[in-house]
Amino acid sequence: MSTLERVHPAAPTTALRPTTKQWLSVAAVALGVFVVMTAEMLPIGLLTPIGADLGVTAGTAGLMVTVPGLVAAVAAPLSTVLTARADRKRVLLALAVLVSAANIGAALADGFALMIAARVLVGVSIGAFWSVAGGIAVRLVPETYVPRATAAVYGGIGAATVLGVPAGTFIGGHLGWRAALAVLAALSLVTFAAIALLVPKLPSTGTVRFSSLTRMLRTNPGVRIGLALTFLIVSGHFIAYTYISPILAGIGIAPGGIGGMLMVFGIAALVATVASGALIGRHLKGTLIGLAAAMSLSMALMALAVGDAFSAIAVLVLWGIGYGMVSPAVQTWYLEAAPDDAEIATSLNTMMFNLAIAVGSFSGGLVVDAAGAPNVLWIGALLLTPVALLVGGRSARRL
Repeated sequence: MSTLERVHPAAPTTALRPTTKQWLSVAAVALGVFVVMTAEMLPIGLLTPIGADLGVTAGTAGLMVTVPGLVAAVAAPLSTVLTARADRKRVLLALAVLVSAANIGAALADGFALMIAARVLVGVSIGAFWSVAGGIAVRLVPETYVPRATAAVYGGIGAATVLGVPAGTFIGGHLGWRAALAVLAALSLVTFAAIALLVPKLPSTGTVRFSSLTRMLRTNPGVRIGLALTFLIVSGHFIAYTYISPILAGIGIAPGGIGGMLMVFGIAALVATVASGALIGRHLKGTLIGLAAAMSLSMALMALAVGDAFSAIAVLVLWGIGYGMVSPAVQTWYLEAAPDDAEIATSLNTMMFNLAIAVGSFSGGLVVDAAGAPNVLWIGALLLTPVALLVGGRSARRL
């Protein structure tokens, strides 16, 4: 039995297969992931119109991605400690309401300062939601189905890139960006209803203290390697992908076509996420090396060889396949490295994931304003290159 299978879920594990009700509870959590990821990433597709309407540059508008990432990095460990005794279902319900309120506030913002204030609330929602949802599969399905359920929960990320961001971009292009945010606020309330109806009560399994987080960092080399992997992969991705709209516009892609291309990226990412469960379970190290190589190569090709819509789509497919496997692969690394402390490890992963988003998008904004959008592609590709050295050196199972 693998270390992942030794994680003890709160849900009964006597059944050979999950029940329909258990899979529906997984789907409800995946919907929540879809909503929070769409809330976090939607400004990427609406960067130009929001920036123009609120009177800021593209680099400054990128703060709409940077700020939630920074806030989420703080909120992840903080919320894990502060809500340690709370039923996890109630925490998810409260966060669904918060992300709805945050998007209503963003839709009503009449200045960039108010927009950033609303995005702070989005960051709180993201950090806290991920800290709970990232490791929740071990409590919803029998233990042998945890890898598949984890991939399904993280499928919400792919769905956000397939449906959420492109659909929001489409709505924003036809009805205005405020309408896109209002629709997302309404969808957050749908998520509230789904979690309320489908997710069982999930009582706290113990008390988490800040000392638990620091102790894991001190004593678990596998978690430390995981944090380095998360930072390199995620910052490498977002330093470039945050500014994919101006990059595509620079090679002549019309604004109306950018949403479709983002959808192609998202479809590739979603397929990779859903299909990655068995692959990650058998070849975790190889999957991490492969996805980093695919993403790095994609960025280099986007900078060197892309000059038309067809070549751009081909590169975005490869990029999407690589990125689609990131979240389930990295989360599995943490579950392998810390099988008895899944929520603490997930909290640290969430902190680093969002910190990396913030660092990547902010650094990319500086480069875009100073030297032009295409230059971020090379920086992203370089950040991904050390991944093979980190993964190849040691296995999480031996730590």
